This record gives sequence, structure tokens and C-alpha cells, in this order.
Amino acid sequence: QVQLVESGGGLVQAGGSLRLSCAASGSIFSINAMGWYRQAPGKQRELVAAITSDGSTNYADSVKGRFTISRDNAKNTVYLQMNSLKPEDTAVYYCAATLMGGSYYSPDYWGQGTQVAVSS
Repeated sequence: QVQLVESGGGLVQAGGSLRLSCAASGSIFSINAMGWYRQAPGKQRELVAAITSDGSTNYADSVKGRFTISRDNAKNTVYLQMNSLKPEDTAVYYCAATLMGGSYYSPDYWGQGTQVAVSS
């Protein structure tokens, strides 16, 4: 089992920045990739960014150049630095973990989510 706890959401004006954090605990040795996903009202949940155990990253086209995913292995924490935020970035953001052999397009464990709201 893997437990994930997100923090760092909030309300920000367009053009502003936020940093989300996700602390993992439990069977973290079995994790291959960590990712951030978001779900806006009336829309499907989508992958925002992912980082694998070897440090490879993948970003949604809509956030490339604005968002950065990183990980601190010593703290078992993954971060999502969000800059130049836009109103369309408003969503509930979820952290998720993918176990060895899996795909971060279908993660195994989810956090509870944190709300990000960007005002125009």
C-alpha cells in the first residue's frame, strides 16, 4: 500500500505561481513513477505531468514551459511548480503513484486531491 498526501493548493490570480507537494509513505520502494493529474468541473481527469524513477518527465502540452515536476527522494516527496497560471488551470489536482510494471496513464494509488483556483 502507498499513501499520498497533497498540499499547496489555493487561490491565485492569473499569472501567479503555486507549488504543490505530495508526500508518499508506505511501500514506496515499489513505486516506478509519480504524477500530477487534474480534473476540472465537467471534464475528465487528465495527466498534467509525470516523473519516473530514472528522472524522465512528461508534460501535457497545455502546461509545457509553465509547470515543472520534480522529486526529492530523500523526503519521498514530489512537487509541481506551477508558474504563469491561467484560469483554465483551475481544477482539483491529484497526486498519484504508479507501481513497477505499470503505466502512469493508469496509476495505482491516488491522493485526496487539492483545489487550485486561478482568477482572471
